[in-house]
Amino acid sequence: MSSPNVKIYYFDMMGRAEMIRMLFAVAGKQIENIRFSWEDWPKSFKEKAPFGTAPWVEIDGEVHAQSMAIATYFAREFGFYGKTNRDGLLIDQVLNLIHDFIEVSIVVYDEPDKEKKAQRLKDCQNKSTRLYFGGFEQILKKTGTGYVAGNQISLADIAIYDVVTGWMKPFLGPIDEFPLCKALLEKVAANEKIKAYMATRPYSSEKEWGDLLV
Repeated sequence: MSSPNVKIYYFDMMGRAEMIRMLFAVAGKQIENIRFSWEDWPKSFKEKAPFGTAPWVEIDGEVHAQSMAIATYFAREFGFYGKTNRDGLLIDQVLNLIHDFIEVSIVVYDEPDKEKKAQRLKDCQNKSTRLYFGGFEQILKKTGTGYVAGNQISLADIAIYDVVTGWMKPFLGPIDEFPLCKALLEKVAANEKIKAYMATRPYSSEKEWGDLLV
């Protein structure tokens, strides 16, 4: 595709925008980050959001929202959505598993009772991690190429990497029992464009969450 003028609007954090930012980095495409604080969100940005949620993007001035829709659109445009509809199905399965995992993490985060939160977090780090990474492992075993779809990096591989390096990191338990996932993560981390992006991004899961899970 030609290079449109793309802006992404999101909080000054990783969250649901980070997978999109990583995709642009791997594709070697430019994206302008418009970051705002939680304090500025209701005052200056919420009414601009198409559905009252973030992130959203402007593509040559045209506004679109919903993080998964944005990510899959640009993955197709940039050639990171596989080569066949079957590849796309595999990628979609991973993205939907990640969506479900995020929903579990939100339940943990929103729990007001400290004792219940601690137990929910423990369950997420153990049961949920095994459930969802077991799903990723199953898909990787099926494809047999070391990637989710085909024999090259796709949005799904980037998304799994984002799970272990982004805002979901504090919710994860050990993944040693999933060797195919670990091998995939090593390959994504070794990508030169990913390495350059990770070396300069201003975020970390520790900065993002701080003591919010305590």
